[in-house]
Amino acid sequence: MSDNYVPSSKFGKWFNDRLPLLSLSAHLREYPTPKNLNYWWTFGGILTFCLVAQITTGVVLGMHYVAHADLAFESIEHIMRDVNYGWLLRYIHSNGASMFFLAVYIHIFRALFYGSYKSPREVIWIIGMLIYILMMATAFMGYVLPWGQMSFWGATVITNLFSAIPLVGESITTWLWGGYAVDNPTLTRFFSLHYLLPFLILGLVILHIWALHVPGNNNPIGIEIQKPSKDTVPFHPYITIKDLFALLVFLIIFSGFVFFSPNILGHPDNYIPANPMVTPSHIVPEWYLLPFYAILRSVPDKLGGVVLMFASLFILIALPWLDRSKVKSAIFRPIYKWTFWLLILDVSVLGYMGAMPAEGTYLLIARVATAYYFLHFLVILPALSSVEKTDPLPLSISEPVLKG
Repeated sequence: MSDNYVPSSKFGKWFNDRLPLLSLSAHLREYPTPKNLNYWWTFGGILTFCLVAQITTGVVLGMHYVAHADLAFESIEHIMRDVNYGWLLRYIHSNGASMFFLAVYIHIFRALFYGSYKSPREVIWIIGMLIYILMMATAFMGYVLPWGQMSFWGATVITNLFSAIPLVGESITTWLWGGYAVDNPTLTRFFSLHYLLPFLILGLVILHIWALHVPGNNNPIGIEIQKPSKDTVPFHPYITIKDLFALLVFLIIFSGFVFFSPNILGHPDNYIPANPMVTPSHIVPEWYLLPFYAILRSVPDKLGGVVLMFASLFILIALPWLDRSKVKSAIFRPIYKWTFWLLILDVSVLGYMGAMPAEGTYLLIARVATAYYFLHFLVILPALSSVEKTDPLPLSISEPVLKG
C-alpha cells in the first residue's frame, strides 16, 4: 500500500489520517501489474460488476417479492407487470445469473490454463473456489423462488439428496424443508438464504482481491516478476482502460439477452405455477449446474452420487497440490495443453448429458465423462508433473517480444 501518499487538500489529509481510504485508492492506481496481461484477465473486473449488479437488482426485487407458497408466483407476475421497470430488473437479475456463471467459468479455465492456482497463489485459488461453491448454492436457492413447476420439483429432488447422508441426512432434509415436505417454510428459508449469501460472497471477494495483491497477478508467461520493474505497468490507466473496454463488450452481449431473448435460458415449465400433484417429465437445473447434475446421476446409488458430486467440487480446492509441475503456464507444457482442452470437452459433454434423460446411451456417456473428470485431476495431473518435458522458460516477460 502507498504509505507515503499525502492528499493535496487539507480535508483529504485530515480524512486520510483517520481512515486511509485515499491511500488505498492510490495503491490501486500505482499497483504494479504485468504488462503482458491479455483479455482473459479482464473477467475478474467483469465478475465484480456482475456481483454488484446481482446484489443491487436483488435488493430491489426483494422489496416486491412475497416469500409465500400461495403468493410467490403471483408476486413475480406483479413485478413483471405492475412495478415500474420491474420487468427490466427481473430480466437483468435472472439473465445476470447466467452471465455471472459464464464469466466465472472463463475465469476458472483461464486460471487452469495459465497455472494461476500454483504457488504462491494457493490461498487466492481456495477463496475463489469457496466463492464458486457459494455461488452455486445461491443460484439454486434463487431458482426456487419463482415457485414454478421446475422451481418446486428442482427443490424437491435436490433437497432429497441430503437424506442419503448416514445418521444426519433425514434431520438435515427436515431442517431444509422446515417440515416434512417442500412447502411454504422451505420457500421462506431459501429466500432468506438467497438474500444473505451474496453479502457473504462479497466479503470473500474482498478477501480474494486482498490475497491477490500480496503476490500480485500471474501472467500468460507464468514467471514471477519483481515489482516495480520494466515488466510492469501501473494498474491505472493501462489495465483499467482494458477492463472497461472488455466490460463494454460484455454488456453488449448481456443486453442482447435481456432485451431480445430474456427467456431463452429459462425452462418453459417454470412459467407454470408449482403443482405438487403433477411431476414434470424431465427435471433439470439451470445450465450452469448441469455438469455436476450429470455426475450426480451417473452413479446408481443415491449416496454415491451425492459423494461424487461434492467430491467433484472439493477436488478443485486440492488442485494446487495435485499439479506439482514447477512450470505454471500451459504455453510451455505441450502435453498438459492437450489435457486442458480434453477437460473442457469433458465438462461440455457432462453439461449436455445433464440436460438429457439419465438412461441408455446418455447415461453411459455421462459415466465415461465422469470417470475422465476424476482421472484428469487424480491421475493425469500428478503423472504429468513427473514425466512431462516442458519447453524452456524466458528470463522475463519482455524477452519473447524483443526476440520476435
